[in-house]
Amino acid sequence: MYEKDGEKYFVVDSHMHYWSAGPDNWVPGAEKYAKGWIECFHAYQSLAPESTHWPIEKFMSYTEDDLMKDVFTDGYVDVAVFQPTYLTEWYREGFNTTERNAALGAKHPGKFIANTRWDPRDGDDGLKRLAENVDRYGSIGVKLYTAEWNNGSRGWTLKDPGAYRYLEKCQELGIKNIHVHKGPTIWPLDKDAFDVSDVDHAATDFPELNFIVEHVGLPRIEDFCFMATQEPNVYAGLSVVIGGLMHARPRFFAKVMGELLFWVGEDKMTFGSDYGIWEPKWQIEGFVDWDYPGDEFSDYPRVTTATKKKILGLNAARLYGIEVPAELRLPDEEPASRDASVGVSSASPAASLGG
Repeated sequence: MYEKDGEKYFVVDSHMHYWSAGPDNWVPGAEKYAKGWIECFHAYQSLAPESTHWPIEKFMSYTEDDLMKDVFTDGYVDVAVFQPTYLTEWYREGFNTTERNAALGAKHPGKFIANTRWDPRDGDDGLKRLAENVDRYGSIGVKLYTAEWNNGSRGWTLKDPGAYRYLEKCQELGIKNIHVHKGPTIWPLDKDAFDVSDVDHAATDFPELNFIVEHVGLPRIEDFCFMATQEPNVYAGLSVVIGGLMHARPRFFAKVMGELLFWVGEDKMTFGSDYGIWEPKWQIEGFVDWDYPGDEFSDYPRVTTATKKKILGLNAARLYGIEVPAELRLPDEEPASRDASVGVSSASPAASLGG
């Protein structure tokens, strides 16, 4: 919980990681990819305030103590959602797996939600593992990485028939939240695999699922916004938006936030720190203090305290059925339930344009 000027903010970090990326985990023969991937991640950290930068050695293998201090003790987070990324072509035990995340969560009850993942190229075996993970960890969300390499394939799309099998399985298993990585390219993955157009198809065909587009398709912000405003079950995941732009590119950050607020709306935007790329503390403090930097942004929706409370935690709490203490809810807000509704109407000026 964060408090500023008498206002209290319930914080859900809906996009964070606990990875293992040191040389001892690199796949023999794929060292250049494992090393290049984590070095590219580390370069993104330079977009944060200099005082928060880590040496590469810590960045590759930060500890449980680091995470708990940065996210909860110092970082104001009430509940964090793990978003796994496997990358087993390059990392022997996976980069950031469901199992590793859930093991940490089991040591700290009530602090974490362990999402799982799937890849349609894994076929029937993958469907079996998905069901096992849901049964074991109670996952109601998944993280999808459409650009991940897999046995010679360098990506897939949500339009693939194989992906539809998995989306159908998600509905059967009670998975509600589909987090899809669609944002800045990370070497050596292919840029085209991050295109957001496949989300449009899947969101229309699976209206009972929530599609949270992580990193909002950056730098394709217009493509994302025009798609998300017509799909009531598409949400804007702000990981990278806040961490990557608020400090380093403040005017571009204002434009991106303005476009998202106008087209997508404050009810469909979720905070994610993208830890351990960036720590949540400075992002939360900066966002609570943030407003547009000049009159040239006057045609965008205004940002209120209620807007910030929704984005920092209340929207994600609704999606995940997280109980918010009464004193941290907005007036007349009902407690969240595990059967949280899908496709909440957007509080954006452009909402009436949606299909």
